[in-house]
Amino acid sequence: MPKATSEKLFRAHKPAAKKQEASGPTNTNPLFNTARFGQHILKNAQTAQKIVDAANLKPTDKVLEVGPGTGNLTVKILEKAKHVTAVEMDPRMAAEVLKRVQGTPEQRKLEVVIGDFVKVDIPYFEVCISNTPYQISSPLVFRLLSHRPLFRVAILMFQREFALRLTARPGTALWSRLSANVQLYAKVDNIINVNRNDFRPPPQVESSVVRLVPIDPPPPVKFEEFDGMNRIIFSRPNKTIRGNFQAKGVMKMLEQNRRTWLAMQEMPVDHENESIQEVLDKILEAGDWMESRASKMDIDDLLKMLSAFHEQGIHFAS
Repeated sequence: MPKATSEKLFRAHKPAAKKQEASGPTNTNPLFNTARFGQHILKNAQTAQKIVDAANLKPTDKVLEVGPGTGNLTVKILEKAKHVTAVEMDPRMAAEVLKRVQGTPEQRKLEVVIGDFVKVDIPYFEVCISNTPYQISSPLVFRLLSHRPLFRVAILMFQREFALRLTARPGTALWSRLSANVQLYAKVDNIINVNRNDFRPPPQVESSVVRLVPIDPPPPVKFEEFDGMNRIIFSRPNKTIRGNFQAKGVMKMLEQNRRTWLAMQEMPVDHENESIQEVLDKILEAGDWMESRASKMDIDDLLKMLSAFHEQGIHFAS
């Protein structure tokens, strides 16, 4: 699976643009520059407890928390878990979390790592809990799914639109490349809706908590291949599969990849008189996919089509 990166943001999950007018005290955090890291501090104790309870923590669990903020979730996790590693970008927030457990039995159970989650080393953990900073929503999900050994469960809070895309099902408006890529590796459910007023400062959108359970063992599919195909067919998900393959540069890329694959297999390039378009059409016709649309295809459909492409030497990762 690809390395997670925080450089590419989903437009809908960037921190909301600041208003030109002076904002009231409810729109800023008086202690910490939360906007810099796209964070909103969860202040509702009941919501925090629901999130921790959803993880079904065991006394032996080692927990990874991403974006602890000032520790409102952290202290509740420490009550149930054996150990917590909290990854926090803001050194001042990290200091606040440590301060909250100083001189208590929980102090020995907490380790705070200051840094960017997509770059720091991740220790062994069974459970992940996160009030996720906006700009690392997608990188966080894919870094968790690529982590080994597999964790048991992740309870993750995102902006609601992103959460709905994660949990979308085939045939619905939000079924997308993101949905398919995540659901190839995990079962994802929306478990809690969180009101914007549960945060300080309140974001401009509502939030949702999802439960992500990795599929164990993971499917023996190279992520770069699955994602490469999905990148093409989900570019316009309601267009036919064949139509999406006509996009500029796609055929040239597939031809180059096929020649490379044949060379690696020490096989002759035996399609001198048959274009890559003709090879593609034969595959789509044989699988009855000529009129299929990505928006209606489930994971099994996508895997069958990828396998058919591979059988004919068509690959999507360069």
